[in-house]
Amino acid sequence: MNQHINTDYQKVQAAIAYLSKNGPDTVDLEKFSRALGLTERQLVALFSRWCGLTPKSFAQAVALDHAKSLLADNASVLDTSFEVGLSSTSRLHDLFVTYHSMPPGAWAGRGAGMVLHWGIAQSPFGIAIIFASEYGVTGLGFVDATEEAGEQVAFEDFANRWPAAKFLRDDKFIKPLASGIFQPDLWHPDRPVRIVMIGTDFELRVWETLLKVPLGAAETYGNLAKHLGKPKAARAVGSAVGRNPISFVVPCHRIVGSTGKLTGYHWGVARKRAILGWETGQKSKQQI
Repeated sequence: MNQHINTDYQKVQAAIAYLSKNGPDTVDLEKFSRALGLTERQLVALFSRWCGLTPKSFAQAVALDHAKSLLADNASVLDTSFEVGLSSTSRLHDLFVTYHSMPPGAWAGRGAGMVLHWGIAQSPFGIAIIFASEYGVTGLGFVDATEEAGEQVAFEDFANRWPAAKFLRDDKFIKPLASGIFQPDLWHPDRPVRIVMIGTDFELRVWETLLKVPLGAAETYGNLAKHLGKPKAARAVGSAVGRNPISFVVPCHRIVGSTGKLTGYHWGVARKRAILGWETGQKSKQQI
């Protein structure tokens, strides 16, 4: 089994080298597979078992990762587009909107040019504070009602993540988003809540993995690290989980200690316990 994994990884390394010379817009499946000494069927099977992606999606992921590195080093959107092998800046725009729900310029500028609406709304777990752009929900947390400046503290907690964005208070804009998030009768698998997350590559991988933990289930930090292919990075995974910007929707509350103990939660362990209990009730209703 280990030999099979090593062989897969060696072929994936060769695939990345090939894609670094051939952008996702020019990749031909037949030529791609032949360059790796595989048939088209073997190429599809390779990526399916190694990362669960199609060859095309993998090519886009490699290009996106390279593009983010270039933008982080202050490369222009135009130069980045051509450097990663895309035919135009509009293709880079489409790639970022598809995978990150925001244009590349906004990603690189940590919200530059974006208008973020924010407001508060009632939730089953107290007062929620929600941030959203035209692309989707960018932040969700909770207001500590015991603090006199609880609302301001919660606002600054999120505003600091998007230092270049413009913020507008608009509770009416936020209200329907809160309903779609917290009212189970409005949940539809084919119409998930649109979210926008900004963070390091590692944080994004952790947050995307959190989305795979189902309702009513729990996962440990150690197992989460294993799912990411970094079994010794449980502490780093825990730090990334703690920085999750979209609580509840990205279910960091479903991650527990190795013994099953409810460990620290940014919005309080009591709230974490309440959310898990509420979700257990919702799952029971679905099974009736």
